[in-house]
Amino acid sequence: MHITPVDYRDPEAPRKFSESLHDTGFGVLTNHPLSQARIETIYDEWLAFYKTEAKHKYAFTQEKMDGYFSPTVSETAKGHVKRDLKEFFHIYPNGRYPAEVSDAARLYYQEGSTLAAKLLQWVDDNTPPEIRARYSMPLSEMIANSDQTMLRVLHYPPLRGDEDKDAVRAAAHGDINLLTILPAATAAGLQVLGKDQQWYDVPCDFGMLIVNIGDMLDEASAGYYPSTTHRVLNPTGVAATQSRVSLPLFLHPRPDVKLSERYTADSYLTERLIELGVKKK
Repeated sequence: MHITPVDYRDPEAPRKFSESLHDTGFGVLTNHPLSQARIETIYDEWLAFYKTEAKHKYAFTQEKMDGYFSPTVSETAKGHVKRDLKEFFHIYPNGRYPAEVSDAARLYYQEGSTLAAKLLQWVDDNTPPEIRARYSMPLSEMIANSDQTMLRVLHYPPLRGDEDKDAVRAAAHGDINLLTILPAATAAGLQVLGKDQQWYDVPCDFGMLIVNIGDMLDEASAGYYPSTTHRVLNPTGVAATQSRVSLPLFLHPRPDVKLSERYTADSYLTERLIELGVKKK
């Protein structure tokens, strides 16, 4: 499987991007409008934040699912028994936010959400009519005024060498939401599972924007846009002694949005959070 980067400025970008999503579950954009300087600021200041004890002041709550998730309560991917080797912070429009960092991540949330609506419109415009007819509303409208879209600032700590042999930074999984937009992380490691059941590296040159389909879009499109399994490998050598920071923005519809005859966005999200072990029944 080959994922070909698409130049955001190309007049044919909407079609090429949507075709890549349909064919591979991923789209990679170059020359996108998100501020690279802001992204680098977020990487630097949040890495410093994760090295302090201040992060524990913002421990997540079951009610809101915002704030800090330590490695001891990190996600366990569906079908796996070992927790991922990571810590992260969930940022929502009305959620908690660390006083120890600047407002760069909040500004990125707004900037990314604006771009996300445009990308969803690209997908909508390039969906075959018989598939588009299944959508309860245009895709971009599903996230309008949604307070469920979530920015996750992820930190994969350096490996100590005493990790469980079956534990990895991010076990093979699919995302829950409609689309995830992800600036290239501070280090490589992201892989996607191809239709041939082989693992492939996702292009991740610094400055690229990686976009992948989540399970909700798969559900809404009856599989036309497939939610593709992906993972983050444990590094080896010198890279194993270094942190990895990434910044996925998970585009979630409003809770009442109908995804299919089986699910609303709320019922789908609740089911998956329980499966991941981060929400109780």
